[in-house]
Formats: sequence, structure tokens, C-alpha cells
Amino acid sequence: CHGCEGQRLKIEALAVKINGLHISEVADKSISDAARWFVDLPKHLSEQQLTIGKSILKEICDRLKFLNDVGLEYLTLSRGSGTLSGGESQRIRLASQIGSGLTGVLYVLDEPSIGLHQRDNARLLETLRRLRDLGNTVIVVEHDEDAIKTADFVVDIGPGAGVHGGRIVAKGTPQNIMDCPESITGKYLTGELAIAVPGERRNPSKTRKISLKGATGNNLKNVSVDIPLGQFVAITGVSGGGKSTLMIDTIYSTIARRLNGARLNPAPHDSLTGLEFLDKVIDIDQSPIGRTPRSNPATYTGAFTPIREWFAGLPEAKTRGYGPGRFSFNVKGGRCEACKGDGLIKIEMHFLPDVYVTCDTCKGKRYNRETLEVQFKGKSISDILELTVDEGVKFFAAVPSIRDKMLTLQKVGLGYVKVGQPATTLSGGEAQRVKLSKELSKRATGRTLYMLDEPTTGLHFHDVAKLLEVLHELVATGNSVVVIEHNLEVIKTADWVIDLGPEGGDGGGEIVGMGTPEEIAANPRSYTGSFLKEILAR
Repeated sequence: CHGCEGQRLKIEALAVKINGLHISEVADKSISDAARWFVDLPKHLSEQQLTIGKSILKEICDRLKFLNDVGLEYLTLSRGSGTLSGGESQRIRLASQIGSGLTGVLYVLDEPSIGLHQRDNARLLETLRRLRDLGNTVIVVEHDEDAIKTADFVVDIGPGAGVHGGRIVAKGTPQNIMDCPESITGKYLTGELAIAVPGERRNPSKTRKISLKGATGNNLKNVSVDIPLGQFVAITGVSGGGKSTLMIDTIYSTIARRLNGARLNPAPHDSLTGLEFLDKVIDIDQSPIGRTPRSNPATYTGAFTPIREWFAGLPEAKTRGYGPGRFSFNVKGGRCEACKGDGLIKIEMHFLPDVYVTCDTCKGKRYNRETLEVQFKGKSISDILELTVDEGVKFFAAVPSIRDKMLTLQKVGLGYVKVGQPATTLSGGEAQRVKLSKELSKRATGRTLYMLDEPTTGLHFHDVAKLLEVLHELVATGNSVVVIEHNLEVIKTADWVIDLGPEGGDGGGEIVGMGTPEEIAANPRSYTGSFLKEILAR
């Protein structure tokens, strides 16, 4: 806007200044800058002004301190809340709770450490302890090792996932969990199970690389970087250091625009070369794989088509003249028409959320009676959708086209998921791994660049180990994998690490170090390095 130059207020309001700054100039400061400005302010006020502003200043300084304590000092006060990541908005709510000073409250947090660097994690745990010391109860769902070890009481649920879980394996102090022989969490905490550091790392090629020059998006300070291809590359650095701006907004958007013809607007940069070594770029994020219950792992990975063809090829189906379409729950013919193949009937309630009831006609089986009479090894098509992936691998052992697709789902650690489980009930981490398994089942060209933004979100140590096997397998076939990650277990297995920072927000946006994890660990400027050192020394 030309009238206010983007300041949002009238000239009259902006004419009121304290210590030479009007309200918009103060709001444009980062939280750490603003905190210093307000602490320093009393020196510039007269006695009368101080008397008026004393209690207000105390409130302002307290609130800024709480935001600082949860690791958000790099955000500006005027930042739109829509541009915050999930972890950031969760920590802002946390800061406002500490500020309220309530006691006797039960707080429940779901993975507050998402998107947090190890350095900021210690501050977050300190904040949670402070909430506890005020006289509150804090329950945290968490996979982070430090958080588990700091807790007063731990409940470990498992032992496996899905059908293999649902029991309390151990409960008590962190030591009790470590002493329990059944607990997988305990084994990782004691170090009995661990993610191994690779014996030797792949050497980067001198020629096969992408070169980015002069990136200046958001807080990047004219960054130029080479990303070696055919490697497992980790992008690290403190929260708000510019990792996503560099990788997703600049590099991914530019490559996707040129190679995939995507309509994206990349962040400003001078040039990007080396695309002749790639044929496509794929961003595997944690967005849901389908927004309707009709999408499931079998349809997404393409295993459902060969299953339907297999059923259509059975003698019983041939006698009746059934084709593959007869076994689809999305088209008329074989499906139950009462629920249109959903297995559920949606009842719309006024002023209340919709209620889903199992269909009376097919009892939730999705198909009509005639279709279900066609059976393979005593199971109908509906029973196949109820199998877990592990059972499916055994059941279709003689049918390679189906078995291979199921094997890739098993490889990414989704053996416990039902073949026909609606996509809407998968968690973010599960959806991401279904996408990975789809990529694994494709024929490798060895020229694909995969980008993952914090793929270990919501994953247990054991799942992280499985995920890493899959990612390294993609690299082994000549592809390139770039991961933005805070999880040290992932960083230590990388071939090449690019560390951004040194701080978040304005204090970041430059490259602190590049090289193997060992070289980063030896870098005195890198916060990631100091934590990596401990992990590599284990």
C-alpha cells in the first residue's frame, strides 16, 4: 500500500513515537531485538513517563522472555500467524500458558520437539519443567531421547505398532523402562539397540552436482552452495536458520519449475546449474495421501489393480463373466449399492459433526453377495482388504506382481497397516512412508532427486532405523536424497552435511559448514556439530 508503506496505520497513529520509533517499527523487530529494546527503554524515559509505564513494561518484558525461552527469538513480532510452522505455533501457545501463571492445570502436548534443534530442545524441556514446578501436570507424547530421560514418569506403549501394539509394555521412571527386556524404547535408551554409523561414506563426485548462486530469499544472505548428487545429503541448523527457504522455496521450486513444469515461484537467486544430471525432483512431505476414505495403501501404491485382475482371472469369476471392474468398490456392478461401496453410511447431523454408521446391507464389507462368493484360498476380495500388509505378503507369496508392492510397504515399516485401511486414518509419518514405498516400487532411473523435510517427525527410534534403510537404498540405485533434519541419528548416517545458521532469523541465513558429519562435528562455529560430536563418540 502506497498510503502507509505497508505499516497498516494512519499517519496520525504513526506520529506517536517512543525513543524515536513508532509502533510499527517496534513490531517489525525480532523477539530478541525487541526484548533488548524494552529492557533498555527506561534509561530514555523521564520519571513521569516511567511511573506511567512501569507495570506495562514489566508485562511486555515478561511475555517477550517467555517467547525467548521456548526458542522463538528469531520471529518478528509482526509475523503473520499463517506463515508459522506447526512446531512454532505450538510453542507460542505454550509461551502464553506459562505467562498465565495458572496452577493445578493438566497440559497435554503432542510432540512439542517437532522442528526443534537439539540446542533449543533443552530450553523447551526447561520450560516444561517450569510449568510442572508451578504445580501443574504435564503429559507429553514424545519420541525424543532427552525428553524421555527428563521425565519423572514414563509410560511405554507397544510393543509393536497397529495390531502388534496397544499394550502397556512398561511404566515408571526412565530407568524402569531401560530395565524392561520387552521395551524397544528401553533398548534404544540403553544403547543395546542403536542406529549404526556407516563404515565408510560415499565420496562426492567432482562433476555431478547442483550449484546454486546468490540465494537471497527470506533471511538468506547471498548464499551459494553445491549439492553433490548421488549422495545422502542432510541440511541442518537451528530452527529459523533458513533451511526450508534454501531447499524448498529456492532449490525445489526452481527444479520443479524447469523439470516438472510446476507453477511455482522460486525465492530470488542468481542461478542454478547442474540440472542436466536430473530427470525429475520429488518432494515427499507428510501431507495426507488421500482426502477420502476410498483411498488406501493398496490403491495408492497400485497393488489393488493386480489384486482385482487376479480375482477376475479365477475360474469362478470367469464362469460368471466378471471382469476386474466387478471387484472395484468405486464403480457400479460389484459394490454394495446401499452404501455405494463405502462400507459406511454417513448420517448428517444438524449442528453436530457427521456420524458414520456401518452399512446394514453388506455389514461393512463394501461388496454385494455375488461378488463375495468369488474366493481365492478361502478369502473374498473384502477379506483381502482386511489383511495386514505382513499377512498379505505371505498370502500372495506366489503372485509376484502383488507381493512386490506389498514387500515395499513392509520395507518402510508399515507391515502392521491393513491393506484397505482408509487413507484418512493414516498419520503424517505413515502417509509419508506410503509415498516412499510407491517411489521404491518404481523402476529406478538413478537420476531422481528426492527432497524430504523432517521425515522423522513422529517416528520412534526403531522406525527411524527402517526409514534410513529405505533412503539409503534409494541412494544406492544412483538417486540423490536431500533431507532437512534435526534428528542426530539421521545426520550421523549422511554422506554430506550442509549446516546453516549460526542462529535463527536475522542471525542466520549463512552456511556455517559443509562436509562429512565428522568434519561438521569438528567445526567450532556449528551448534549441530557440538551435539554431533557426542553422538559420533558413542
